[in-house]
Amino acid sequence: MTGRALRTGLLGGSFNPAHGAHRRVTLFAMAALDLDESWWLVSPGNPLKPVAGMAPLSKRFASALAVSRRASIRVTAIERELGTRFTVDTLKRIVGRWPGRRFVWLMGSDNLAQFHRWKDWRKIARLMPIAVIARPGYDADAFASPAMAWLRRYRKPVASIRNRAGWSAPALYILRFDPDRRSATAIRQADPQWADRLSAKALRDGVTHRPIPDSAE
Repeated sequence: MTGRALRTGLLGGSFNPAHGAHRRVTLFAMAALDLDESWWLVSPGNPLKPVAGMAPLSKRFASALAVSRRASIRVTAIERELGTRFTVDTLKRIVGRWPGRRFVWLMGSDNLAQFHRWKDWRKIARLMPIAVIARPGYDADAFASPAMAWLRRYRKPVASIRNRAGWSAPALYILRFDPDRRSATAIRQADPQWADRLSAKALRDGVTHRPIPDSAE
């Protein structure tokens, strides 16, 4: 890694709870894009998701720590510290705070399908490259979405991101691999009390190193 900017993937989400598909998708994207590490941005609250059924941040953070163990993945709740609610504001602050890194936004095709509903989504695309990972059942809607109609002109071959000179934005990379059908929704339905078994004591942010309060926020 000496002599080049650290290449960092950013995967945002509720992680309610984190599970093996999050890990598998992240490691696959890191290998495909030649990333040095990834950060999981555990959101205090997704404006597009209902509050009902959302476990406390500390529990979701603990689940992400457990799933990401022994991988080059840092778990962070930086949005709580920054006081940002929307992805575009969070990413602006991250890019400004870590100018020596090269970031790429990772998201599933389910998010691409509704990306046009995100605040200032075109600004997100101009902040950093976007890598979309195929997700069963969502690809048709994703590729027919208003955001894809705009992003399509910026689609690039995955090999180009490995070239330092080719790291630019807007840029769209489509990643395809064997589908993983695990989902947080299915886990919650099968095990509604999953959060009760996780300890949220002495948690520390993997990026800022600040403590994560054990609370019902």
